Amino acid sequence: MTKASRTYASTRLDHQLVEIPASARNDMRVAARVFADDYLWDQIRRDRTIDQLVNVATLPGIETPALAMPDAHEGYGFPVGGVAAFRAGDGVISPGGVGYDINCGVRLLASGVPMTVVRPHLAALMHELSRRVPSGAGRGGHLSLERDALDGVLARGCRALLDRELATPDDLAHTEAGGALPDANSDAVSDRAKHRGHDQLGTLGSGNHFVEIQQVETVLDSAAGTAMGLREGDCVVLVHTGSRGLGHQVCTDYVRAMDAVMRREAIHLPDRELACAPFRSPEGQRYFGAMCAAANFAFANRQAITHAIRAAFGAVVGGDVTLRLVYDVAHNMAKLETHGARQLVVHRKGATRAFGPSHPETPARYRTMGQPVLIPGSMGTASYVLVGTDEALDRSFGSCCHGAGRAMSRHAARAAQPGQAVRQSLANRGILVTGAGNRELAEEAPQAYKDVDRVVDVVHAARLARKVARLVPVGVLKG
Repeated sequence: MTKASRTYASTRLDHQLVEIPASARNDMRVAARVFADDYLWDQIRRDRTIDQLVNVATLPGIETPALAMPDAHEGYGFPVGGVAAFRAGDGVISPGGVGYDINCGVRLLASGVPMTVVRPHLAALMHELSRRVPSGAGRGGHLSLERDALDGVLARGCRALLDRELATPDDLAHTEAGGALPDANSDAVSDRAKHRGHDQLGTLGSGNHFVEIQQVETVLDSAAGTAMGLREGDCVVLVHTGSRGLGHQVCTDYVRAMDAVMRREAIHLPDRELACAPFRSPEGQRYFGAMCAAANFAFANRQAITHAIRAAFGAVVGGDVTLRLVYDVAHNMAKLETHGARQLVVHRKGATRAFGPSHPETPARYRTMGQPVLIPGSMGTASYVLVGTDEALDRSFGSCCHGAGRAMSRHAARAAQPGQAVRQSLANRGILVTGAGNRELAEEAPQAYKDVDRVVDVVHAARLARKVARLVPVGVLKG
């Protein structure tokens, strides 16, 4: 059974925000804050999330309170759902603050056609998707890149796929950072990482990753919904995956490398999973370059999957289904950002960017409403489309939750309900699931996650992001 966090003195600042003051532990440099209502606060305290967040508040150069989103749960180093900003001049960068699946992220495709057009083809479509989008741990894909081509993807992200006609200029315009982080350094990515990733472009992976055929159930903001091309009853597709084995290896390599840096810099940590290096140090810059390269691989991975999804729809549904990219947003990243007069390294571990309408990185199409924010639930529950707010820049460095967040461990989920029962329960509700075995289905059962409606209600009430649409699953391809 997962060990709960110790009890810290805390103050509820408002209905959506709890603060643990910097005085709660003598090694804290700043306070720790959790966006949660009373119910979610009680859930979050059941594992080590709060201990991990307090540990983050001890790291050198942290600028303001360490934050946790309402979907937060225990992770490696940082809690999943953790956000922390460090001064670029004298702060650190931590692989544990990014995660093993670098730039795990979500993209939404709008079909422009009613689900009634797609539903008769659903079984054939799910079969075609499973054929074109390989899933599962270690699975290779239909693209196998030689070293020069892989280095091109690491350096240029989705722009490298534009050259291969696997992406369009409109796709890049509606991907965070244009689908390519400029500080990528492919030379900082190990041969082992490149070997693990060379045939994984266009693949889904395992765990909570998916391609989901969804229906727009409700549009809650008509102006924003119209700008995104979301109409009630329409078919949309949500994709959730990341940098696969390549990103995992980058994290593994640099967690090990930073042990020597911490000895040299006399950095003492309450948890070695927080292994870090000064951002401006050679090792910090090398990790940052490798992380950006892995992030570019993840952007390109989702883009390659998008090309396969479009081909599957064309082959099975036909007609005028174009699948326009609404947006692609990343989580599991550390990004160098300017907030006011401060240059900060903002770590978002299982948290997503939520920039408002005034931010220069918000795409032109969404400049009147804010950057789209995509919050998936589990395979049997709703997902949400929101938009970021300008207030979030002050409250959370322009960040919000990235999903529902686990409520029980994978082991506990397997013990709670067999995978076959999960599959049958979903089928009884008209949700077709393919790709995953019964073990994976049990681990990813809807009851293993927090209530996504409640999580999103907190984000909306806290003014981190504003609700636009609620989506419900129809067909799920799981890793």
